[in-house]
Amino acid sequence: MTNETDSTHTAVSTQPVIRSVAYTPNGGTDQAYEVIDAIRRGENPLPTVHPEVLAAESVIDIEKFNLWYTETQAIHDISMKIPRGAVTALIGPSGCGKSTLLRSINRMNDLVEGVRVEGGISLNDSPIYAPSVDVISLRKRLGMVFQKPNPFPMSIFENVVYPLRIDGERRKEVLEEACEKSLRSAAIWDEVKDRLKKSALGLSGGQQQRVCIARAIVADPEVLLLDEPCSALDPVATLKIEELISQISERYTVLIVTHNMQQAARVSDFTAFMYLGRIVEYGPTATLFQTPALIETEHYVSGRFG
Repeated sequence: MTNETDSTHTAVSTQPVIRSVAYTPNGGTDQAYEVIDAIRRGENPLPTVHPEVLAAESVIDIEKFNLWYTETQAIHDISMKIPRGAVTALIGPSGCGKSTLLRSINRMNDLVEGVRVEGGISLNDSPIYAPSVDVISLRKRLGMVFQKPNPFPMSIFENVVYPLRIDGERRKEVLEEACEKSLRSAAIWDEVKDRLKKSALGLSGGQQQRVCIARAIVADPEVLLLDEPCSALDPVATLKIEELISQISERYTVLIVTHNMQQAARVSDFTAFMYLGRIVEYGPTATLFQTPALIETEHYVSGRFG
C-alpha cells in the first residue's frame, strides 16, 4: 500500500463544505437527482453537510481522502468529521464505499494488494497514515466488529480477554474483572457467566456477535467500528444488538455501516448517505430521514432509489 500526497490537496479546509439546496415540502429540489447525476458523470459535487455536524466536537477527521484498488478509485475526495460520543451511520447502495471507508480508519485496507491512498484521516488529532504510525498500536485504539461473528476457536473467557493477553496482561484478577465488565457491557454476562470455559463456537450467532463486541471493547477503545454487525443475524438477535449499540454509545463513539434504513434510523445520531465513493448528504439522523435537503436522500431512505 502506498500513501501519496498530491500538491493540489495540500491547502484544503479541514471542514466539509456545505452545499446549499432548498428543501420543499414535497421533498423536491429545483433539479431532481442533480447530485447523483453529477456523480454518475464522474464529477465530485460538494456534499450537503448540515450545521449540526460542523458544530459537533470530532473524534475522527477525514480530509480530502481518496482510495484506489490498483486503477479503480473507490473513495473520492471525502472530507467529514465523526462526532465524539455519538453513533454515526454510513448508508448507501452496495458498492458505494461504506465498508471501504470504515476499514480505512483502522487501516485494514493496508492488507489488500494494490491499495493506494491520498489525503488524511486523524484519530483524536493524530494522523493515522503518517509514516511513523505503528498500525498494530493504532488498531488497539479502535474496536472492530465484522458482518459475520468471528469468535476464535477458544473459550468465551479467552475470546474476550484476548486483546489484553496479547498486550502482555497476565494477572488473573485483572483479566477476570475485565471479562465480566465487558460481557456485562455487551449485555451477555447473564447468558454465559456459567460457561465461560466453554467454546465460544457453541453459542448462537447473536450471542457470538455480542461476545465479539465484548472483545472489541475490553481494551477500552477510542472508537468502535461496526461493519454491518447484524447482516448475518435473525430479527431477534438483531434487536438485541441494536439495544446494545444504544447502551454502549453512552461510553463509546460508534461508527456503523448498515444497509438497513430502519436500523440506521433507530440506532444512530448522525447519518451520512454515500454514493459511488462520495458523501451526498450528512447530518442528524432525524433530519435525513424526515426532512432531508436533497431529493436523492429522501428517495433513498424511503426505498424509492438505490
